[in-house]
Order: sequence, then C-alpha cells, then structure tokens
Amino acid sequence: MHPHRHPLHLLFAQLGLAADHASIDAFIRTHAPLPPAVRLEDAPFWRPAQSELLREERDEDADWAEAVDLLDAELRRAP
Repeated sequence: MHPHRHPLHLLFAQLGLAADHASIDAFIRTHAPLPPAVRLEDAPFWRPAQSELLREERDEDADWAEAVDLLDAELRRAP
C-alpha cells in the first residue's frame, strides 16, 4: 500500500495561500533562497498557524510531509 501523496498546490491551499501555478512560483521567487540555518517552519514569512502546520506535518512524517519537503527544497534554491 502506498501512502497518500499531496501535490504542492494542495499544500499551498492547506496553508491558506493562493494555489495556482503562477502564485506558487511568485511565492517561491519572493522567499527563496531560504538560509540553510533556518528550518522551513521557522521562516519569518509564515503566520503562526502555517508554521505549526508545517512543523506538525514534518515531525509526524504525515501525509503532507513529502509536499512540505518539496516546498523546502524549492525555497532553498537560489533564484
């Protein structure tokens, strides 16, 4: 049985952010690159509830963990 995987645009929707391709690209361009010493969920641009969601999903290796890891990787790339 394969775990359920969520695409990145659904993670954005879950975070209460615009989830269309252009908005996701703009978000990543605006906030990348995230410094190596900053954990994704501790980045200053998240609201507290967003940060908590990201932390919980990663810590629990939950259904959303793969999408969270993908977002983290995208935000680590230099523009």
